[in-house]
Amino acid sequence: MRTLSYREALREGLDEELARDENVVLMGEEVAQYNGAYKVTEGLWQKWGDKRIVDTPISEAGFIGMGIGASMLGIRPVMELMFWSFHSVAFDQMVNNAGCVRYMSGGLINCPIVVRGPANGGTGVGATHSHIPEGLFAAFPGIKVVAPATPADVKGLIKASIRDNDPVFFMENTLLYGTTGPVPDLEDGDHVIPLGLADLKREGSDLSLIAHGRSVLHALEAAEILQRDHAISCDVLDLRTIRPLDQDAILATVRKTHRAVLVDESKAFGGVSAMVATLIQDHCFDDLDAPVKRVCTLDAPAIYSPFVENDQLPNAKRIVAQVLTIA
Repeated sequence: MRTLSYREALREGLDEELARDENVVLMGEEVAQYNGAYKVTEGLWQKWGDKRIVDTPISEAGFIGMGIGASMLGIRPVMELMFWSFHSVAFDQMVNNAGCVRYMSGGLINCPIVVRGPANGGTGVGATHSHIPEGLFAAFPGIKVVAPATPADVKGLIKASIRDNDPVFFMENTLLYGTTGPVPDLEDGDHVIPLGLADLKREGSDLSLIAHGRSVLHALEAAEILQRDHAISCDVLDLRTIRPLDQDAILATVRKTHRAVLVDESKAFGGVSAMVATLIQDHCFDDLDAPVKRVCTLDAPAIYSPFVENDQLPNAKRIVAQVLTIA
């Protein structure tokens, strides 16, 4: 195992898929000569050239639409949104075209695109740049949604996403790009993580913390505090993929611990954790020893003040407090 940053692992996954398949193309604002707004694509333009790493105008509607059309003819575009908040100007292409074409063509036309970039709050960039839309897109059949938390996962999942024949919307987090963790060595073979497979990041016995994206790190921190200060042992389940959702893993951890707290950076109303809570209610009602609880982003547009925004989002302190209400 090597230690890589989230950014480095993501870049390595993109690079390997560019080498593996000549139809893979990276597109987006500043992804080429400028090395990407977040330096994820650093060095790839110099290595692969203008035809594989394509700088686009500042028009998400334009380059997302172009990528969708190209994918129907055999290209596998990976398109970077500088912020996932900008999805709204290309929403029709992403949902009505990319999400529906395989179904409406009777399976004759695939749309193998990946749309990737940061989808998070917590960076003080204001309400119009801080949307967290994984729950929104997961509501549309035909679209797959991925939210990796660790360097190993972001590499394995970006590779699986690029190879997938359906549109995959890949939700990253700017606050994760600099985090580090173990990633399998190149000599160990092709590191690909199947979509729809959750990962148990920590074993416990008293309560299940279920999260995705950066919330997984908060859940792990909370689990340490709960073990140390309250002798409460927690499973921490990382969903990794929102659609498809690993229902079996969710039900298994709840049936083991009999209590669940769901951690979700989405807003509570209609968020991913609302779907997870429904699954637990439908399938594990008799296994529960306490109500399912949720820790979500407080229901207001992203607050500009970093001090207030930090408490608006899920954090370890809020998770611990919620666990103590049912433990």
